[in-house]
Amino acid sequence: MTQSLFTLATKSGKAASRAVPAPTAVIKPINLADHFAACSRLGRYLTLVDSGRFVISDDFLSPRMPNDAVALASICSKDEVVARAALLPLGRIGARKINRGAYEELFSLIERQALSPKVRAEADTMLESGFREARILELEANLHDELNPARLRYRTFLETVSLLVAGKVSPGFFLDDFIDFTNTVAGKLDFGIYSFCLDRIFSAPAIPLKLKKTLVVELMGFPPIIRRELLSNILAGAASNQDLAAFTRHAMAMHLKKERVLEVELLEAVKMKRLSNGDIELSLKGQGAAFASGQA
Repeated sequence: MTQSLFTLATKSGKAASRAVPAPTAVIKPINLADHFAACSRLGRYLTLVDSGRFVISDDFLSPRMPNDAVALASICSKDEVVARAALLPLGRIGARKINRGAYEELFSLIERQALSPKVRAEADTMLESGFREARILELEANLHDELNPARLRYRTFLETVSLLVAGKVSPGFFLDDFIDFTNTVAGKLDFGIYSFCLDRIFSAPAIPLKLKKTLVVELMGFPPIIRRELLSNILAGAASNQDLAAFTRHAMAMHLKKERVLEVELLEAVKMKRLSNGDIELSLKGQGAAFASGQA
């Protein structure tokens, strides 16, 4: 799938290279599309190479993202919001006569192989319309109509967080609002925004440790792919909060199977830059399919 994508994309780009550790060291830049493919093989949400943050829909507003990476995101992103956002700039490029044939073939590929049913349907719509700008604008408006209420709910939840820190709402009220917020925005808010929100909560000194532990237990019931990303974030960011890290490891041991605990710990190592995605693939040769599918 990836080789076909590289052939069809009209431009190739390189992600910014990591900092050089010594004047004589040479580090080959990582191709962003290759990186997205590695994330997909492991069933991960897509991340950027240098910062490691999750890709969000706003990233596709920038012309700096290489076209082959954008195309791959539309196919393999497990975040449907991200995949649908990636499709829009591809449609506009396909509208140019010089690109039409290649992008008709690319959109046929997306229609067949995209993980998201909505992306497959929208790719078909763009093809049928001949990449008409009016149709692309309509699909863009539909995406924003779904995304904007979720982002509004996100902002209201941030107000609840602020009230908790100020001591103006109880931990019980906060927990109820967190559960409602999670259920309301599921599948409608960029995973990268949701993840960032939780990261800030777990790292905030003003939020009681007891409440953070309650949230960790709540995460144990999340879908496996989401759970391992969020739990590994907690462990990777808990250097200054050993009590939270210790509790998270204990909760994982109590609630999860050993192989699921291993997956979280491997992702933690990636986020701490002790391992790469490729190292995980080698480590999980015998169970890579289960890892990628997110089986509980």
